[in-house]
Amino acid sequence: MPLRLAFLMLGLFLGSAAALGQTKPDKLEGLWYNDIKSAKVEITKGADGKFYGKVVWLKEPLKNGKPKVDELNEDPKLRSRPRLGLQLLNGFVKDGDNKYDDGTIYDPLNGKTYSCKITYKGNTLDIRGYIGISLFGRTTVWSRAE
Repeated sequence: MPLRLAFLMLGLFLGSAAALGQTKPDKLEGLWYNDIKSAKVEITKGADGKFYGKVVWLKEPLKNGKPKVDELNEDPKLRSRPRLGLQLLNGFVKDGDNKYDDGTIYDPLNGKTYSCKITYKGNTLDIRGYIGISLFGRTTVWSRAE
């Protein structure tokens, strides 16, 4: 009987330790295609509890036989950084079940950063970039890539 009890206790300990080590990912986390399916962005939750997204795949990663770079960035020092691995989404805070606010989105097609909010809609995300208030902005729809 004591041996069974020892195995039972060991099983409970290992099971609870595994449960403590793993947290369920947020529904926003994962791989997403941009609106024109030219890139995949991986969205993850940072150690600060905010959400971030970086480019992990490009349909056309090369330009003139070389990796594409962030050539339109407003900061000349950043124009040589590769587009692959570029962080586009920064600092989003979950606000309710399906909304993520207070973040920014960087658009490498024009080199500008915008205020942004994200609305989760199952297999799609409404990504609204704007200047000032969200009334003056543009929404694109990203789709889940997984």
